Amino acid sequence: MSVDLGLTEKDYAWVINIFTVTYAAGKFISGKVYDKVGTKIGFVLSIALWSLASALHFFAKGAASLGIFRGMLGVGEAGNWPGAVKNNAEWFPVQERALAQGIFNAGAGIGSIVAAPTIAELFESYGWKLTFVIIGVLGFLWIIPWLIMNKTSPAAHPWITEMERRHIVKGRHESRQTIDPGPSLSVWKILSYKESWGVIISRFFIEPIWWLFVFWMPIYLFKEYNFNVKEIGYYAWFPYVGAMIGSLAGGWYAQKLIKSKTVDLSRKKTITIGAIIILISIIGAILFANTPIKFVCFVFLVLFGFQFSISNIQTIPSDLLSGKSVGTLAGLCGSIGAVSVIIMNWLIPIITTESYTPAFIILAVLAPLAVLSIVLLIKKIEPIDIE
Repeated sequence: MSVDLGLTEKDYAWVINIFTVTYAAGKFISGKVYDKVGTKIGFVLSIALWSLASALHFFAKGAASLGIFRGMLGVGEAGNWPGAVKNNAEWFPVQERALAQGIFNAGAGIGSIVAAPTIAELFESYGWKLTFVIIGVLGFLWIIPWLIMNKTSPAAHPWITEMERRHIVKGRHESRQTIDPGPSLSVWKILSYKESWGVIISRFFIEPIWWLFVFWMPIYLFKEYNFNVKEIGYYAWFPYVGAMIGSLAGGWYAQKLIKSKTVDLSRKKTITIGAIIILISIIGAILFANTPIKFVCFVFLVLFGFQFSISNIQTIPSDLLSGKSVGTLAGLCGSIGAVSVIIMNWLIPIITTESYTPAFIILAVLAPLAVLSIVLLIKKIEPIDIE
């Protein structure tokens, strides 16, 4: 694809930053949209744009046109995460949300596991243009079961029992989330609380850890080991197994803790453990990853730790705010988190001319900073007393 379009490494960095900028803006916009129209219609809009943008890659002729289509993709894809947080807040009591978010994130991990070798095979068989079209068609098909299954909110959904309905409502941290969520808070009101800044800054620090490997691991394997597309596909899927397991483990562990501990302690302990795993694994990669197998094994552990933490960080907006404002805060978190990814993508070609070690050192520092942001700015993870 890079050869067909005549892309240099700097062009690649520019294109993924176009994606990341629109992804950042899209998270904030989609958070507001989801709070306005709800998750059912919100996901339809997001996935439809996502799928259309993917199919339009067929018409890319160079860096500029590719950047436009990646930008569209960023806006559509961005809605996935604030939508998930809001949907979990609607459908799950507080003690189950981290596990629910973990299962959702595990789905993304499974997708990455399947995608790496599958897309490599499609690329080899049909070329990159038709590969993007196939992915776009599959996205549109996803909308059909979504509309069938997500008929309405838990209060009126015909597929759940009255006992399940009561379980959802009873476990929420405040009944007004279901009965009377109240008005949606303005962005400025949300930002007036230091607790909001705690989770926003945490996302700013932790997001580059995931996206460096998503964006740059294929380039790393190509540059360090001269891998072709198929070889990259055969190696790149393995770290996402760690991400999938970490998503489930982090959600399960937090849910287990909440049975005997507070939400505050459960979230903070789980997030801290994940950050420690990230830190140790990145140090291990710097010191010992001298073969591609060792490298992907260490990345396996890094992504395990990331997802162990992030499934709990992502639920904090729903722990702090009520239904009509959850999507907005979740979108703000995603947007600010994407800003740090933009900075990372700009830095990578500059600091990795000789080695990727400087980039890995930066990631190692970011993990504990993400934890400190939450510990110092959110004294207690609980519903904010709205004045």
